[in-house]
Amino acid sequence: QVQLVESGGVLVQPGGSLRLSCAASGSIISINDIGWYRQAPGKQRELVATITSGRSTNYADSVKGRFTISRDNAKNTVYLQMNSLKPEDTTVYYCNANAWVSTLNWQSSWGQGTQVTVSS
Repeated sequence: QVQLVESGGVLVQPGGSLRLSCAASGSIISINDIGWYRQAPGKQRELVATITSGRSTNYADSVKGRFTISRDNAKNTVYLQMNSLKPEDTTVYYCNANAWVSTLNWQSSWGQGTQVTVSS
């Protein structure tokens, strides 16, 4: 099993910065894609940013140029640096990872979510 624990979500003023972290643990051999999604009440969960094991990145158009995703493979951790935050970035952010686990299969896991609130 793979467990994902997110942290870093807080209240921040518009224009401010924030860094989210997501640490993966469990019977992990390696992690392929890992990334961040967000979901506002009443809306579908949407991709924010993902990063592959080769460090190729993909961003939603709404966050390009403002958010940066990175990963530390030694720590099985992914980060999301969020700059120039806007009120519309307010929502719950979820971490997702696709991991090759000890039972020799791929497992896709989600974290419990962390709330980001952008408000003055």
